Parts: sequence; structure tokens; C-alpha cells
Amino acid sequence: MRNPTILLLVLATVLLAEWYGFQATRTLTQHLDAGPRRAWAWGYWLLTAAGWGLALWAGPTRQSGNTLLKSRLISLLLLVLVTKIVLLLPLLLEDLTRLGRWALSAATRPAGAAGAAVSRSEFLAKVALGLGALPFVALLWGVVRGATAYQVRRVVLNYPNLPLAFDGFKVLQISDLHTGSFTSTEPLQRAVRFINAQKADLILMTGDLVNNVATEVEPHIPALAGIRSELPIFSSLGNHDYGDYVQWSSPAAKRANLERLMQNHAKIGWTLLNDTSHTIERGGDKIAVLGVQNWSSHANFPKHGNLPQAHAASGDAPFKILLSHDPSHWEAQVLDYPDIDLTLSGHTHGMQFGVNLPFFKWSPVQYSYKQWAGLYQQGAQRLYVNVGLGFLGYPGRVGFLPEITVFELRRA
Repeated sequence: MRNPTILLLVLATVLLAEWYGFQATRTLTQHLDAGPRRAWAWGYWLLTAAGWGLALWAGPTRQSGNTLLKSRLISLLLLVLVTKIVLLLPLLLEDLTRLGRWALSAATRPAGAAGAAVSRSEFLAKVALGLGALPFVALLWGVVRGATAYQVRRVVLNYPNLPLAFDGFKVLQISDLHTGSFTSTEPLQRAVRFINAQKADLILMTGDLVNNVATEVEPHIPALAGIRSELPIFSSLGNHDYGDYVQWSSPAAKRANLERLMQNHAKIGWTLLNDTSHTIERGGDKIAVLGVQNWSSHANFPKHGNLPQAHAASGDAPFKILLSHDPSHWEAQVLDYPDIDLTLSGHTHGMQFGVNLPFFKWSPVQYSYKQWAGLYQQGAQRLYVNVGLGFLGYPGRVGFLPEITVFELRRA
């Protein structure tokens, strides 16, 4: 977080949330004797300090040691902090109201008269704690159930230039498996059963197979190799696949990790498209599937992809599908190639938290990414952002559940 203004705003929000969390609980204990009230206050701040201390220890070292424990510690702090931020809002509003009432009283009372103290409402404190409990319960559900509550999304896309032989062609997309986040093989085995049940003609995976290192996927290779398709299964690389978030002993070790990751794609049975293209023929017609390495318009993510090279390899195919992990690539470069009909991306996860209704979508990630979940269109070109099959950091999902997307291509 390099913007000092944003950093100060975040720090101010955290400090206010912690203070108002304490204020809410103190209001509810105001009827206790002095001793128990002091014990409660000390306990509150000791637990808060312990939570922050453990999370700040786990964060920088989360890639080593007991990664599951560290992920849980960070997530616990997140759950509690979100709860406090939610209860902050009504209590801060109440304090502003109290301040206004006090100022009005001070301005209108006779000189020398004492002003009446305006105490915090115990009822409002209870309401605030109740409101704060809602995101806590939601985030907890996201860990227990939401992380692997796989959803199949079906999207029909009409194209006038789609070759006739591909009318009704079914394309299935998965993305962001983040296999290093799974502690057992069962969830991905179940996901594979969902995938195979769709009987798609073409299966595509748009990056982030792992969190950090190539070995994370290896326990899951037998499960992922069970994905069935008559056509080759194509994949691309995401930002996490390059090992950029690990301290390597040497550049050679980092290169070896990437090479091992690409070999693991092959062991699964996937054809990795690194800045190249593959032509699919059907009934005398053809379409092209292009794939680029990760390319992002955001400065903190890599720009390895070579779209001109991949596009040149696609030739004169009348219909083209591009795999590009980061959706910011679409407006930055892809729209300059009007014959790329459909771009498939991932990366955002829908931030694994938000509101996802047919008529309304919201997630904090939308403040960083213009295209962040679902279908977008400019002119005849379309982008679809899959919110991912796995999870990272927060070991759960709320609102934006793990997604398997099935596109039915129709000749309009």
C-alpha cells in the first residue's frame, strides 16, 4: 500500500474500529461492579493485542512453516476487525449526534449553568453489536461452507461471425485454483465431478494454479487429471504461478520452479498456451484459442505476456478466444485487436467477499478493477471474469462463491 493517504485512512479506520469496539462492550458492562469492569477492559485489550500480534507475525511468514495455522490467524483477525468496523458506523453516528446536542445545549443554556451529560445509549450499543455480528457470521460461514460451495454459471453468447459448425459449442472455464490453499484432495475431486458433468466441448483454465510454488499442485494432479474432454484442455499462467511471492535462494531456483510448474500442467494433461495459439477444427470450420502469460496494467503485477505474438499465431481464424489471467489486460491491449471475440480472465476472485445478486453486485475489488466479475462488452468484443475456483488469504468465500462457467456459443 504505497499511497500514504490511503494508508493513513486505513490506519484511522482500524484505530476507530478498535476503540468503538471497546466502547460498545464497555457500555454493556456499565452495570457491573468496578472490579469486573476493569477485568473486562484489560481482557478486551489483551485479546486485541494478542490477535494483532499473532496476525502480524503470521502475515510476513505465511509462506513458510504451518501455512494453514497462519492463514487461520490472519482470517480470525479479519473476521473480528470487519465486525468492529460495522459496529463503528452506528456508534460514530451516535457520537456525532451527541456532540451536536451538547454544542446546541452549550449555545442556548444560561451562562454559568451546568450542561447535562449525554450518555451513550445501551440500546444502540446492543444494536451495533448485533449489526457487527452479521458479517462475522457471514465470514465464518464462508470458511466453513462457502469456500467449496461450487457454483455452475451458464452464459449464452451470440456471435454473427461464429462458424456454423460451432453453433451450440460449449466452452467451460475454470480459473484461480490456488491449489496450495487446500488441505485435502476431496474438494477438488468434487469440483472435477461438477466439471465433467457439464460435458463441455472445450475446457479452459485461466491461471493461478498455485499460490507460490510448483509443488503445491502435485497432491492434486490425480484429481485434476480426471477432467475429461475430447479436445485438448488449454491453460494459461497467472501472477501467482511465477513464484514472485517467495524469497528464492537464486534466480536459477526461481526459474526451476516455473519450469516444474509448466511440467505439472503437462502431467495433469493440460496444454499451456504461453503467448501462442491453437486452432480447433470442426466440420470444416475453425476457431482459434489464444493464450498469453500474465499481463496486467497494474504496476504491482507482472507484464510477461506477448499478445502480438499470440495474435500472429492465430492466423485468419474467423473466431478467436483469448485466455488472459488479468482482466485489466482487456482495455489496455486486447481491445486493439477487434478480431479477438471473447477474452476469458480471472484474478480478482470477486475478492471472495461481497454482494452478488442478479440486480446488484458489489465487492471492494471493484475499486481496483473496472472489470472484476461476470460479463462485459465493448462493441462486438466481450470479456468474462471468472471469480475463481479456489481461494487465497481468507480461507472462505461470501457472495462470490467458487465458480465453474459454461458458455454456450450461438451463431446469431
